Amino acid sequence: MTDKFEDIRTFITVVQAKGFAGAGERLGVAKSAISRRVSDLEDRLGTRLLHRTTREVSLTESGADFYDRGIKLLADLEEAEDFASKGRNSPIGKLRVTAPVSFGISCMAPVLGELSARYPRLSVQMEFLDRHTDLVREGFDVAVRISRMKDSSLIARKLAPIRHAVCGSPDYFRKHGQPKVPADLEHHKALQYSYADPRQAWQFIGSDPVLVPSDFSCNNGDVLREMAAAGCGLAFLPTFIIHRAVEEGRLETCLTEYSRETIGLYAVYPSTRNLSAKVRVFIDLMVERFGDKPFWDRAIFKDGK
Repeated sequence: MTDKFEDIRTFITVVQAKGFAGAGERLGVAKSAISRRVSDLEDRLGTRLLHRTTREVSLTESGADFYDRGIKLLADLEEAEDFASKGRNSPIGKLRVTAPVSFGISCMAPVLGELSARYPRLSVQMEFLDRHTDLVREGFDVAVRISRMKDSSLIARKLAPIRHAVCGSPDYFRKHGQPKVPADLEHHKALQYSYADPRQAWQFIGSDPVLVPSDFSCNNGDVLREMAAAGCGLAFLPTFIIHRAVEEGRLETCLTEYSRETIGLYAVYPSTRNLSAKVRVFIDLMVERFGDKPFWDRAIFKDGK
């Protein structure tokens, strides 16, 4: 029975890693052994599960069905092991987490270090990704997301608020002055976030959208922060991205009394699974670390709002 579970686990890892080499790296097993194990599984089932080419593997119709059933089977097995080992107090096993790149780099290292220190039997695999991930198909236990959370197929726990602030360098403000009201932004230069919609309209609660002139856009907030710190224009960014630069004096904020709609930092996991001990302790630690007044807002909003 153990071999059958390992066969399923190996097959699922090949699909999630998009190949035998990637699966071998994840599992610490030679690529040839991975390929042989999947071939043996196909022989035993009497059906082809994967289309193989020199560059990639893809699921056959039978493989897609087997993959979905295998994911659920392993999730049920993991839940049973978690309960039987009283893991609710001492979680064990592998925890696969994904989070946005900028947030992960800026804020998550201390959390991950503390998680490992508190729960030494927990093995954490962290992947920073800005693309949308299918948690079930890609084998993630939990995802950290910054959004308004409309996907009903996921269970979400709010970890902290995410606020934005307009920022620029002290030199920029000396040369161009600080905007006093949102409408003043029409006379400034914006460093735009590529994925914002609409790109050039900055929205503040209680006022009309402001179209800010711009000749630069980027899909990464860290780059926009550094461009703003270099005096290239103003950026409207999440405070977790800019708080250190503000504390260091490389950036100053303005219009903080004019708020933008606050969004949330969430931990999400599939609704098809019960909350395992390893996911629970991760979420609890994130709430403990960040909470309603996260540390990245302290340098921006002096009144704590």
